[in-house]
Amino acid sequence: MNEELSILIAEDNPKDYEFLERLFKEWEHPCRVERAHSGQLALDLALRHSRPLVVSDIQMPELNGIDFAKALWEKRPEARIVFWSQYKDEMYVRALARIVPPETVYGYVLKSNSRDRIASALSTVLVDEQCWIDPEVRKVQGRAGHSQTALSDIEFEALLDISLGLTDNLIAQRRYLSRRGVQSRLNSLYTKLGLDQEQFHSDKVGDAFNLRNRAVAVALRRGLINAFEMEQEEEEFQNWLSRFRGGRR
Repeated sequence: MNEELSILIAEDNPKDYEFLERLFKEWEHPCRVERAHSGQLALDLALRHSRPLVVSDIQMPELNGIDFAKALWEKRPEARIVFWSQYKDEMYVRALARIVPPETVYGYVLKSNSRDRIASALSTVLVDEQCWIDPEVRKVQGRAGHSQTALSDIEFEALLDISLGLTDNLIAQRRYLSRRGVQSRLNSLYTKLGLDQEQFHSDKVGDAFNLRNRAVAVALRRGLINAFEMEQEEEEFQNWLSRFRGGRR
């Protein structure tokens, strides 16, 4: 007889949780389900198990899905996590690539999939112990891993700075750079995003596009940044700004 599995669902949306709960009740493999409505509670509950089995949303209060997974894998590297989300943003794919331990089994399935495909993904990871990555997410992984389009950490940092609306002077002070260093980072970012000053020149208008604004627009379209994650970046910036202003007094 199959051993009963204990599965933790980290999901703050009641309807999404109920969907997964019903799905697990219909499983052929016996299991019991517990729920965490925040990332921090999910971490506390998951750490009670030696090899946690988790289905986790990406956007959650207190700890988002990426931070939750990072904290859990640091203490339980054999934990199996299925990320289930409505987002396939490159920002999340990029963050995941940094934190998944070697040879760890995990999954990523989009909520827009059919019930059967979601069930298959969960079974593949949680029962069969094999990775399952949504085909749409694999496309994003390919782009994020391509040397000509993938942003380095420095270029991504520059993208966050201009997305926050920082001037060259403020970026230089925050990142301990010269103005020339800031420009070098921005030029590298524009190249990776496929932006070219001449490409956006219009003879009729007689002027070029604002490359900073254009970079943010392209990044939003690619999913390199999103409003949810920028809230956290804004908080971190405000904390730095308070320290910076305090140090000048």
